[in-house]
Amino acid sequence: MSAPAFQQPHPHRYSIVDYHRMGGAGIFAHDARVELIQGEIIDMTPIGSGHAGLVKHLIRIFTHRLDDTTIIAVQDPVVLNDFSEPQPDLALLRYREDFYAKSHPRAEDVLLIVEVGDTSLQYDREIKLPLYARSGIPEVWLVDVEGKGVEVYRQPEEGGYAMQQKLDDLKNLEATALKGSSFDLSNIFEA
Repeated sequence: MSAPAFQQPHPHRYSIVDYHRMGGAGIFAHDARVELIQGEIIDMTPIGSGHAGLVKHLIRIFTHRLDDTTIIAVQDPVVLNDFSEPQPDLALLRYREDFYAKSHPRAEDVLLIVEVGDTSLQYDREIKLPLYARSGIPEVWLVDVEGKGVEVYRQPEEGGYAMQQKLDDLKNLEATALKGSSFDLSNIFEA
């Protein structure tokens, strides 16, 4: 008699439906900072005052430069697939009359994602960026707090972004999907 074949156990992946049911059932504390990444519920690091201030500074810059055809979402969910619903620091979205009240934005609604990386920089680079690329997010800006620069990622491919550039001159950043809009981020690290 032969021994039964060994089967490698694998973790259970939660879907967005599962995730929302758990939230609705009160499994997460009302102030829990979690996001669903590739079927896993991830505890997000607490937001420090420096990080929060930088996000507010970026909101102000975008608000002054964008017109009514773009919605600025701040730390709100974006549905990438059935198993991933991250909450990027900022997402610039296509205008929708209901302001996404009927459903969270999906990858195809996103014009630009901005992640502010201080304690999360490595996680943002290694986990979230490839996920954004696989989902077809056209452009991501990763603000490197410690390095005082912005990394720009464009042209999504299956394994990542074909175009990657670290910028130190932050005077006139342009997002591909926001034609005619440039943003001066040169003083975001001065606070």
